[in-house]
Amino acid sequence: MTTPFLTGLRSSTCLRQRILLSLVSSLICTAATWAGPSTAPGVAAASRVVKLYGAGGVRGLEAYQTGVLVSPTGHVVTALSTVLDSEAIDCVLDDGRRYAARLLGADLRRELAVLAIDGEDLPHFPLSPTAPRAAPGTRILALSNLFGVAVGDERVSLQHGVIAACVPLRARRGPHEAAYRGDAYILDCTTNNPGSPGGCLIDWQGTFLGILGKELRAEPSGIWLSYALPADEVAKGYAAVLSGEPPAVAAETEEGRGFDLRLLGLALVPDLLDQTPPFVEAVQAGTPAATAGLQPDDLVVALGERTVTSQRALRRELARLIPGDPVRLSLIRRGEIVACDLGPLPQAPPPAATREEAP
Repeated sequence: MTTPFLTGLRSSTCLRQRILLSLVSSLICTAATWAGPSTAPGVAAASRVVKLYGAGGVRGLEAYQTGVLVSPTGHVVTALSTVLDSEAIDCVLDDGRRYAARLLGADLRRELAVLAIDGEDLPHFPLSPTAPRAAPGTRILALSNLFGVAVGDERVSLQHGVIAACVPLRARRGPHEAAYRGDAYILDCTTNNPGSPGGCLIDWQGTFLGILGKELRAEPSGIWLSYALPADEVAKGYAAVLSGEPPAVAAETEEGRGFDLRLLGLALVPDLLDQTPPFVEAVQAGTPAATAGLQPDDLVVALGERTVTSQRALRRELARLIPGDPVRLSLIRRGEIVACDLGPLPQAPPPAATREEAP
């Protein structure tokens, strides 16, 4: 015989279960609504993402990563890495088709590589060097073959997050600084996983925003960075590889020769030889160099932790800095090592202003 108390308890329990099921159903419907805008763009983007297999296979050197199709005939952009150091690079499309890929070239400064497969009418992202930058806070989707979980026609993994910032990249890979010094998207989702480099970054409307970078640590803090190379930089690197432009090392050297030491209040002895040492000839009053106490006949031997043996090397290293970075010089003065802090690197005036002020 069932007591009224137990009957009421069972009725109450059923009511709670119905309410709970209703709430769960509402949450599922709401979640589907939230995910709705990203579903179709994510599927479309996945068809343009490829899985790459090459050299590696030992601890710390994965033999796989990700790439993005950027032409209907099979050009693939990806991150430059040891995976591509192989005579045989396998490229697997979203639908499972497998191609032998060949390396067309690399942009060393952006650490970007371009591969080619023999395809036709392939889905791809068109690139533009004038592609607009996404603003911080933009909701994004990152597609990559992280941890190598996708094989054959299995779809690559999708992560969602937002762009935390777009800032100049200052980071290290092991003991070495990253080669790329331009702007990068800093992401709030963890994309610095094995297999992720070269992956695709899109917004929730499916617009191509860039490719995922390799594993890096922020130089000032040591924090692991999840970042992406913006689409306009990808387009410029892709065009540079196809045009056969010289590697970025040569471009950096030219940039270094053009650095104006007068911004720091320095004048060096005449640069008559390729390896003329960076002796200070004069210091202008009221400038960072004067405030730091530099003197004529000082020999600059290092900028920060980087040794410099010539004037061109000093200018090249200064050109690598970003306005606001600390300028710390090590000098030899009368046989002794002297450290001088010139403060933050000043911002150079824009070229147009310089031309207007010129007599």
